[in-house]
Amino acid sequence: MNATTSSSLLGKIETIQGAYQIEYLMEDVRVTFKHDVKASVDGVTIDAKEGEISSLRRWVAKILFEQGNIEIQDSDISAYLSRALNRERIAKPHDLSGLDPDFYIRVNDYLEGLRERERENIIVSLNSFLASRLEKIVKLAAASPLSPELEEKLSVEEKELYILIHNCASEFKERALKKFD
Repeated sequence: MNATTSSSLLGKIETIQGAYQIEYLMEDVRVTFKHDVKASVDGVTIDAKEGEISSLRRWVAKILFEQGNIEIQDSDISAYLSRALNRERIAKPHDLSGLDPDFYIRVNDYLEGLRERERENIIVSLNSFLASRLEKIVKLAAASPLSPELEEKLSVEEKELYILIHNCASEFKERALKKFD
């Protein structure tokens, strides 16, 4: 793989991640207000009392959380991550467990909100998880094109990686074993 192919892949992955990041930030999330909040910005109006529970777009919730105005009721991400790590750990050596297309976007957002020590512990587990998935993806991609069944199990980043590895492996095979017609 040359530098142009590598930078092209990274650009494509960043574009795809950006689209999924926007979709993720537009999701509603449950919040609890720590203080009375009155705000109106560009058509978004909030008038909430302390202790009130509501749903807000994630991007609005993140801003209010950073200001100390709310608590985000999104504790499910810890269980979501734990389930994904466990499913991959118990999966057969040649089989990938399923991930949501935006898995890594959700995980990175979760990691941002953790204290450094908690983040480091989870990253250790994630590195093992990534190594396992990468090994499986490389083996599968070198052997066959992406099937619809397998595509459903990959995050958007992994799908692009799979396609790139498959294309590079196919090109290598053609060059190494010149086709004689």
